[in-house]
Amino acid sequence: MFSGLVAGTGEITKIIKQGKTIELMVRPQIADFLTNVKHGDSIAVNGTCLTVVSIIDNQFSTTLMPQTFEKTTFKNLQAGSLVNLERSLQVGSRLEGHIVTGHVDEVSQVIERKANENAIELKFNLPQHLVGQIIAQGSIAINGVSLTVMDTSSKWFTVGLIPHTQFITNLDRLAVGDEVNLETDILGKYVVTNLSGGRK
Repeated sequence: MFSGLVAGTGEITKIIKQGKTIELMVRPQIADFLTNVKHGDSIAVNGTCLTVVSIIDNQFSTTLMPQTFEKTTFKNLQAGSLVNLERSLQVGSRLEGHIVTGHVDEVSQVIERKANENAIELKFNLPQHLVGQIIAQGSIAINGVSLTVMDTSSKWFTVGLIPHTQFITNLDRLAVGDEVNLETDILGKYVVTNLSGGRK
C-alpha cells in the first residue's frame, strides 16, 4: 500500500523482454532511496506496484507480466524515461495523500495543459467505466501521484500541479497527447460498487 506522495523520480536504464515476461531496470535519482530495500519489497513505479527482484549498482530490477505491461504506460516507455517512485508504507507511519494500492485502473490521455500563475492545470479524458469514481475535490493517483480533482464531467477531469509536485515528479513533463496511469480512490470504488448492487 502507498500514499501517493512519491519520493522523486528514477530513470529506466533497461527494458528486456524475455518470453512472456518483461524485466525493468530503474536507477533512482533520489539519494538513499534504496537504503534497506531488499529482494521482495514493493515499490510503486509510475503508480504500479512492482516487486524488487535484485539491487545492483544503485539500481533495482523488477519483472512485469505481459498484462501489466500492456495495461499501463510501460508499453510506451524506453530506456531514459523518467518514472515516479514511492516505497510502500510502514505500519505506524503518517498517512498523507490518500490510500493508493498500486493497481492501475486505466490509462488516460492529456487533452489540455495550461499555466495558472505558478501552477499547471492538466485536463485528462475520463474513461467511461470510471465515471462515478472520480469526483470534484476527491482524490486520484496519476502516475502514482496523489492529486485532488479540481473539476470533472462525464468525459474529462482536471487536476492542478503545485510547484513542489512539478519539481519532484514527472508530471511537469506531460504534454497534450501523453498517456498516464490512473488509479481511482479505493474508498470510492467500494461506495460505487455497493450502491450499484455489486455491478461494475
